[in-house]
Amino acid sequence: MSTEKQSQNSAIYIGLSILIGLLLLGVFIFKGLKTFSDKDRVVTVKGLAEMNMIANSASISISFSISGDELPSIIKKSELKRNAILNFLTSTGINKNDIKVKNIGINDRQTYYETRWRNGREEEVKVDRYTVSQTIEIKSKDVKGTEDLMAKLRLDLVSKDLTSTLNANYVFPELNSIKPQLIAESTKNARISGEQFANDSQAQLGKIKTASQGQITIAGRNYYYDEDGVEQTEKPAEPFIQKARVVSTIVFFLE
Repeated sequence: MSTEKQSQNSAIYIGLSILIGLLLLGVFIFKGLKTFSDKDRVVTVKGLAEMNMIANSASISISFSISGDELPSIIKKSELKRNAILNFLTSTGINKNDIKVKNIGINDRQTYYETRWRNGREEEVKVDRYTVSQTIEIKSKDVKGTEDLMAKLRLDLVSKDLTSTLNANYVFPELNSIKPQLIAESTKNARISGEQFANDSQAQLGKIKTASQGQITIAGRNYYYDEDGVEQTEKPAEPFIQKARVVSTIVFFLE
C-alpha cells in the first residue's frame, strides 16, 4: 500500500472519530440541558389524611366542695358527703375496686373579706376563708356507655341531695401508634393529586423533590386548627372518638 493511500485512510479514520465524538458530545449536552430544564418542571401538591382513634378506657370523676370559716367542721362535712356518695355508688352495683378516692384539697384564702365592685364602687364583702374539695373517680366498664352512666349518676345524686360536678374522662391510644400510617396515607393522597395534575399537563409524575409534613392536629370535644390557622368545626360526634388529621406538602418532578 502506497504512502499516499495510507494517509488517506488515516484521514478518514480521524474524520470518523471526530464525527462520532461530536455526535456523542451533542447527545450528552442534550441530555444535560434536558435534565437541567426538567429540574424546573415540578408540581407542588398537598395530601390530606384523617383517622379516628377510639378511646382505650374511660372514667367518671365526681367532684364537690364545701366552704366555711371553721376548718375542722367543713372537713367533717366533706367526709360525710364523700361517704354518702361512696355508699350510694356501691349500692348501685359498682365494684369497690373500680372506685378511687382522691386526696382532699384545702384552699385557705387567709382572709374573711374581699374587695368587690358593687353598684359602681368598691365594697368589703364577707367570704368563707376555707374551701375543702373532694374528688371520687369511677372506672367505666363500658367506654361507649360512659356518658349515659354519668347522666344517670348525676340525676341520682341530685335526688339524694348529694349534688356534685361530674365529668367523663377518656384515654386514647398514643399518637405514635398511628403516626406512620397517617403520614403514609397523606403521601399516597398527595401522589394521587400529583398524577392527576401530570396527566392534565401531558407529563409523567417523577420522583419526590421535597416533602414536608404538616402538624398533626387532634379533634375531639374541642375545636382544632389546621396548618393555615383556620378553625375547623368538623369533629367526631361521639366523645370517645378523636380524629387525627395531617396535611403533607410534597413537591414532585414532572417528566
